[in-house]
Amino acid sequence: MKLTKKSHACVRLEKDGRTLVLDPGGFTEEDAVLGADALLVTHEHPDHFDEGRLRAALGANPAAEIWTLRSVAEQLSASFPGRVHTVGHGDAFSAAGFDVQVYGELHAVIHPDIPRITNVGFFVDGAVFHPGDALTVPDRPVDTLLLPVMAPWNKISEVIDYVREVKPRRAYDIHDALLTDLARPIYDRQIGALGGTDHERLAPGASTEL
Repeated sequence: MKLTKKSHACVRLEKDGRTLVLDPGGFTEEDAVLGADALLVTHEHPDHFDEGRLRAALGANPAAEIWTLRSVAEQLSASFPGRVHTVGHGDAFSAAGFDVQVYGELHAVIHPDIPRITNVGFFVDGAVFHPGDALTVPDRPVDTLLLPVMAPWNKISEVIDYVREVKPRRAYDIHDALLTDLARPIYDRQIGALGGTDHERLAPGASTEL
């Protein structure tokens, strides 16, 4: 499986000539959805969900489908009947040849005065876990964790403890558009030294084989 990092929380996974795209939001390049056979969206916040880009992807490929939670599905399903699927914690499905399991229910707390919305994480092919905006711990070993490294709802100690709890073989940064280049070496050093796993960072557009 090939993993390509796109800006912020979006990644592309490619296998056997098919492409799965996760969380192509407003901070992500417009071409992130280009050629997508399946799209997964963890929640409705605009840095993860850009309605126009999803509509463009579905329009460009009549066979493309989306799997997401209800709050996102309701905005798209009427326009694309049968191609937008609502999923929740505990569900399992196949998307473009990838086996996917769903974990989690709620977005992390931003502030007690801000109501929490729903959020799901996607575990792809029993290997790659994208938690969305939550520090969800799957009930099975994780080979590759897509790590939300910088957000209004987290701090570096929580990120480090999350890596320690999940115990992935390796962790790649996502949710990093708010992290300045000046701060990146600090995060790299501390997460790498204290997380207890192989911590790596891909520049937007860079790829690796899993």
